[in-house]
Amino acid sequence: MIQNLTQSLNVGGPALWVIFGLSVVLATVGLWKIWHLMRMGSWRHRRLVRVLGHWSKGDVTAAQSQLGTAQDVRSQIARVAITTTLNTAMSETDAREECLRVARGLLHEAKSGLRLIELIASIAPLVGLLGTVLGMIDAFQALQDSGNQADPAALAGGIWQALLTTAAGMGVAIPASMLLSWFDSVIDTVQADIEDAATQIFVNAPKG
Repeated sequence: MIQNLTQSLNVGGPALWVIFGLSVVLATVGLWKIWHLMRMGSWRHRRLVRVLGHWSKGDVTAAQSQLGTAQDVRSQIARVAITTTLNTAMSETDAREECLRVARGLLHEAKSGLRLIELIASIAPLVGLLGTVLGMIDAFQALQDSGNQADPAALAGGIWQALLTTAAGMGVAIPASMLLSWFDSVIDTVQADIEDAATQIFVNAPKG
């Protein structure tokens, strides 16, 4: 199997090997990113809903108890917002700034790895195109060298081998773009949720 893969990659030349390497990196980063977002609790909503429900009713103890020691991204923001709100030594402005600081750090962590996926989506088609151009140059140079003895079948074979790298590059770029769009949508949802949660906590903070 490995020998067959090696032979197939050799058909497209160095460009196809580079694209194959990019595909391996993409698969690795994609799987890691899914695990990373799961570890951050990017798809956990229920705890935050219960916390905000208790908080809006003025039941601070129940809200804090519901949070417990949960470390998902929404719970972390809710905990910071509640803690700073209840801290009488902090002004509301300072409390909001602290909450914003933590939120920025969590969102920055959530976005880690996306630049690499974006880079793969951008350069994979270019590498494929470069491989095609170099392959076409070789094919037509061989045609020129053969003179009147040119073999159309050989020329056609050289051209399809060259075009193979373009197809491979697009085959890597398309799933990379889809993954990037999906991850962006997940992070956008997390950002909207934590902004809404922080706002609700500050607005419904106990008075006096």
